[in-house]
Amino acid sequence: MYLLRDDLALVQTVDFFTPIVDDPVAFGAIAAANALSDIFAMGATPLTALNIVAFPQKGPPGLEVLSQILEGGYRKAAEAGAAIIGGHTVDDPEPKYGLAVTGVAHPADLLTKAGGRPGDLLVLTKPLGVGILATALKAGMAPPETEALLIEICSFLNDRAARAARRFGAHALTDVTGFGLILHAMEMTEKSGVGAELWLERLAWLPGVRECAALGLVPGGGYANRDFAAARLTADAAIGADELLLVNDPQTNGGLLMALPPENADEAVAALRADGMPAAAVIGRLTGERGVFRLRPGR
Repeated sequence: MYLLRDDLALVQTVDFFTPIVDDPVAFGAIAAANALSDIFAMGATPLTALNIVAFPQKGPPGLEVLSQILEGGYRKAAEAGAAIIGGHTVDDPEPKYGLAVTGVAHPADLLTKAGGRPGDLLVLTKPLGVGILATALKAGMAPPETEALLIEICSFLNDRAARAARRFGAHALTDVTGFGLILHAMEMTEKSGVGAELWLERLAWLPGVRECAALGLVPGGGYANRDFAAARLTADAAIGADELLLVNDPQTNGGLLMALPPENADEAVAALRADGMPAAAVIGRLTGERGVFRLRPGR
């Protein structure tokens, strides 16, 4: 964030990665939505973006595929109200794509990971399991329709979720991406100076996630997230090793995690579901036990 004047702040972010689906237009849309999500997670409005491209100059997959990737990114940025005004390309045998995004907000409207208060309820807007399903897809072991499902969930913009966060008075906000639900929630509690408990039975999962995880189709990032979180996580004895991997699954353009006043949470969930986010749910709460992070089967 950069304060331009008392009533105007810039918000800048950048993100890019390798394809998680085979469809080049869909990959472009997903990568763009993922980069834009950081702007929405701050309560800001995206204005402009720059393409970031790594792509082989010669040989497969061919420049027509690059054109399709850029088309997908352009369409998604336009959907978010942002203009792609340039970019940079490097010759690289492994394709990569993303955006550097500039957004704006009134400083008073900005939302960060800090600000959560004891008693706030935690609302998550999207289902989990993207990393596991993407791993299954790459291995050729995914359930039918998995790619279409990933495209739908990963390209869904978080703009409506961000508007709901502001409307219902969120005290803190973050998006759930590569570090998974647990580490992103932990970061919120640490910056807010509070504790938290999450309720496993309240979490929504994409279809086929548990079955794929049982086959060992878990990305390396899931194991890394689990191991890093272990020292700070108190998990109920009823929660098994498989479930600990699930809750640490890395996401691509995952949902927004918001800390809401308890009196607003149910109305916020109803509004989110009515606005195209049927998996939105209260999944936990913040506590006054600073530094204590619990994972429980239920409330």
